[in-house]
Amino acid sequence: MTAGGTDSPKAHEALETLCRNYWYPLYAYVRRQGHGPHDAQDLTQAFFARLLEKNYLGDVQREKGRFRSFLLASLKHFLANEWDRQRALKRGGGRKLIALDDDSGEARYKLEPKDELSADKIYERRWALTLLDQVLNNLRAEYESAGKPDVFETLKRYLSAGRTSVSYAHAAETLGMNEGAVKVAVHRMRKRYRELLRAEIAQTVTTASEIEAELRYLFAALSS
Repeated sequence: MTAGGTDSPKAHEALETLCRNYWYPLYAYVRRQGHGPHDAQDLTQAFFARLLEKNYLGDVQREKGRFRSFLLASLKHFLANEWDRQRALKRGGGRKLIALDDDSGEARYKLEPKDELSADKIYERRWALTLLDQVLNNLRAEYESAGKPDVFETLKRYLSAGRTSVSYAHAAETLGMNEGAVKVAVHRMRKRYRELLRAEIAQTVTTASEIEAELRYLFAALSS
């Protein structure tokens, strides 16, 4: 994991990126624990400020843990032992903060099921969905950089392993391609998506051997 193991500027930047990408699952966890929107915003910001200040990622490297599990365990400890002290330091008390979209966080949380998922379950599920969204955004950026945003928008529906209601013939007509070319393009997109998925997961685990296990865990979280 790029963000773990050192106190270098690169490692710190990698940690900030991970925090910025994966803050919402933590916010959802705090809200599901019964904290109101404003307290949840303050708690999430204060937690990340603490994380960056103490360089806790070295612990992940030493313990060979997953960033997902590490963050949740650290947040639980923070909520249990440090909230009273941190509350006096409104939103980090002058520390450098991660730029979080608090308004979008609450808007997203209002769409969560009210009673079905525990705080732990909602964290795991939102982590998995956030990771998949990040992979899709990375894939979209590649197609846009290649000058093929229309190809991405037309073919992204075929990324699902299940059947799509849109035929290859329809996609071929939309893109001005034949069906054979569309099938090849879909195959390449799926292959690249899998590569980006593994690369994204690699950013959140400490060893390559953990990638497959993390994949299985995340898809299990989505189906539970």
